[in-house]
Amino acid sequence: MSDVKGRVFKYGDNVDTDVIIPARYLNIIDRAELSIHAMEDIDQDFVKKVQKGDLMVAGQNFGCGSSREHAPIVIKESGVSVVIAKSFARIFYRNAINIGLPIMECPEACDKISAGDEVEVDFTGGIIADKTTGEEFKAAPFPEFIQNIIKAGGLLKSIAEEKK
Repeated sequence: MSDVKGRVFKYGDNVDTDVIIPARYLNIIDRAELSIHAMEDIDQDFVKKVQKGDLMVAGQNFGCGSSREHAPIVIKESGVSVVIAKSFARIFYRNAINIGLPIMECPEACDKISAGDEVEVDFTGGIIADKTTGEEFKAAPFPEFIQNIIKAGGLLKSIAEEKK
């Protein structure tokens, strides 16, 4: 059973926060409005084609650059259900978890999955299944506390739920 299923948007190494969301838009407060500029400097068709549940697959050091939370926010707001990369910039990794955007490291999947492939992801088991090719890959599953943060929609929401 999968947690998410969608079509892949694929990017290379060192996708930095300035191409995920260009700095010229950072004065926009509304998340939905901000997200219409996601990836526009690297993929002008992204916001026209992305659908709720789609996935991003990338190379090494995804989310490098500035520490702004805007980058994972616009990815999540655009409808992307998970980002799978060979590696993540550490501050991006933490910001993504803090806002409830699932991210997974799996170099083998990143090498073999192609743009447009249909992929299913099981977060609990760490299974990434490329339904287009029939291949499966194993990533480290999320620890339970991270699963709880993501299910709650972010760190602050998970803390609020714990206090109830």
